[in-house]
Amino acid sequence: MTAYPKTHALMARGCEFLGTEHAILCGAMSWVSERNLVSAISNGGGFGVIACGAMTPELLDAEIAATKALTAKPFGVNLITMHPALFELIEVCARHQVSHVVLAGGIPPKGSVEAIKAFGGKVLVFAPTLALAKKLLRSGADALVIEGMEAGGHIGPVSTSVLAQEFLPELAADFVVFVAGGIGRGEAIAGYLEMGASGVQLGTRFACASESIAHPDFKKAFFRANARDAVASVQVDPRLPVIPVRALKNKGTEEFTAKQREVAAILDAGAIGMGEAQLQIEHYWAGALRRAVIDGDVENGSLMAGQSVGMVKAEEPAADIIAQLMAESETALAGR
Repeated sequence: MTAYPKTHALMARGCEFLGTEHAILCGAMSWVSERNLVSAISNGGGFGVIACGAMTPELLDAEIAATKALTAKPFGVNLITMHPALFELIEVCARHQVSHVVLAGGIPPKGSVEAIKAFGGKVLVFAPTLALAKKLLRSGADALVIEGMEAGGHIGPVSTSVLAQEFLPELAADFVVFVAGGIGRGEAIAGYLEMGASGVQLGTRFACASESIAHPDFKKAFFRANARDAVASVQVDPRLPVIPVRALKNKGTEEFTAKQREVAAILDAGAIGMGEAQLQIEHYWAGALRRAVIDGDVENGSLMAGQSVGMVKAEEPAADIIAQLMAESETALAGR
């Protein structure tokens, strides 16, 4: 007997796909989504995801092993498609028999989906357009995450509510689709489940969980912020297509504008290629995030946060956040 019968009925396919009690994924947040938070979310009935980010294969290997020591429940690994060692990272996931791999930050390179499926892993992908979503699902991806611009970190240009209306009627009958971006309460989860989503993904709500290793000052910045403080970065040079990043406005936001100018100038001079330029930007973010999350430099570091940050008011255990979201969803559905 479930405490959330209506929500679980709508989440059934997502729960079966993830192997979890609730179809609630944690968005992979660099430096934040590590062994402690990931295991707490999985132990709380959700699905934790390790953010590999810029990790080396050796670091990822250690992180997966450490997470396994803290939970016997399923969890996933998020890999950035432009990582120069992507296929070595996939091999690490294979050695550990990771059940689910999320490919993020771009179109999966040739052979990557196949390499994950070869060891029995399930593949989750992101797609900014319906046509690309259909292509990826046809060519082997097992599930799709649609993420709106309300999300924190790297974002696309379209809002979650519009993406859900575009993608779910076309895909939800045949595929497992998770909705992400700006979700902070269970009522929103109920709405997306009714539209056909198999589950949801949240990042910002979990960033300040008690188990999150984020610096106390990083968490305080979240508690103080409201929705309009989480702003998207501005693209300075059209020749350098930088994916916008949503973060709390601070000195670091302005520094990124300067960093783009610097990289664009090197690109202009022909000193580096486009791939290298984009990698430099990624490394900048990894460093800026670390300064905020680990060192607590909330002035100069990057405070990546989604617009749901205004709903994050206090530190709570991950399991309590999940239970609260499920209860809110169930109340909403019961009132229909």
